[in-house]
Amino acid sequence: MPGEQPVAGPVEAGAAEDGTEEGLGGLTPEELQQGRQAALALEDMMALSAQTLVHAEVDQLYQEVRPLGQGRFGRVLLVTHRQKGTPLALKQLPKPSTSLRGFLYEFCVGLSLGAHPAIVAAYGIGIESAHSYSFLTEPVLHGDLITFIQPKVGLPQPTAQRCAAQLASALEHIHSRGLVYRDLKPENVLVCDPACRRVKLADFGHTRPRGTLLRLAGPPIPYTAPELCAPPPLPEGLPIQPALDAWSLGVLVFCLLTGYFPWDQPLVEADPFYEDFLIWQASGQPQDRPQPWFGLAPAADALLWGLLDPHPRRRSPVGSIKGYLGRPWKQPEREAEELGKGAEDGQAGLAGQ
Repeated sequence: MPGEQPVAGPVEAGAAEDGTEEGLGGLTPEELQQGRQAALALEDMMALSAQTLVHAEVDQLYQEVRPLGQGRFGRVLLVTHRQKGTPLALKQLPKPSTSLRGFLYEFCVGLSLGAHPAIVAAYGIGIESAHSYSFLTEPVLHGDLITFIQPKVGLPQPTAQRCAAQLASALEHIHSRGLVYRDLKPENVLVCDPACRRVKLADFGHTRPRGTLLRLAGPPIPYTAPELCAPPPLPEGLPIQPALDAWSLGVLVFCLLTGYFPWDQPLVEADPFYEDFLIWQASGQPQDRPQPWFGLAPAADALLWGLLDPHPRRRSPVGSIKGYLGRPWKQPEREAEELGKGAEDGQAGLAGQ
């Protein structure tokens, strides 16, 4: 990825904002060590996987059934094994835009996560053909979460809570392996059934070991944590940590509940919606509540204030969602409608990002 550097070398302790001695960029030595171990384990797995790639044309081994998804870097197909008829998902990355190392990295991150009910299972089969690299995963057949979120409405409250709980569990699992997901958005959440009862996190091309140095490579979007928008603490970039995923999860939960983004980008000078949120968060006064937040219940306020704290070391972990399940996250419908009558039509909808 442009602007990224490997996990840093020996830790040089520095003073954190609260006066405690913490590691590089606010990470403790223990946190950085966990990231280094994850990076080394991935390097070992990539070296082994490079030696065991199947060299064949995909259509010799698998029959294409239909496309499942298309992205900037590749496509996902539903295929069946030509001899056994087993249905599988095949992610195919074209060689002209994909390096062998980049392919092996994404392939091995998926393998390293093992089995988790809210993460797409990766199978240990990588294929190199004349024009592409491919790997196989379990098929998830009902599209991605963006198609289920009704603009300006969101999802029903029970569905939103189920999705949020499953994604928080998936992210906790990723963090326990010393990794940071870094790309949480509805397009990367696959839906397992028509009622949207089960979801799975997919696409690990942006996942990195904790402590990897990162610079923002493009304009910020709603899911971009504010610390990435500020000048980095080091010339090489910001050492990434799970708080980046907590911020993205908070934005996604807001989208699930409202059908809106809370802001376009977390920059006070560029986005009045974000500035209004910070004013409300600082005062805690009902009269400062921004219009896009009118339909949310107090439990959702508390949850999102924690996940969307602009200071990463004070930000709630993704697992904090568990403490708010089973409580109302939306105001009663009639009250929400009355409160939201004056909401501005200019608030960005999900389809705009």
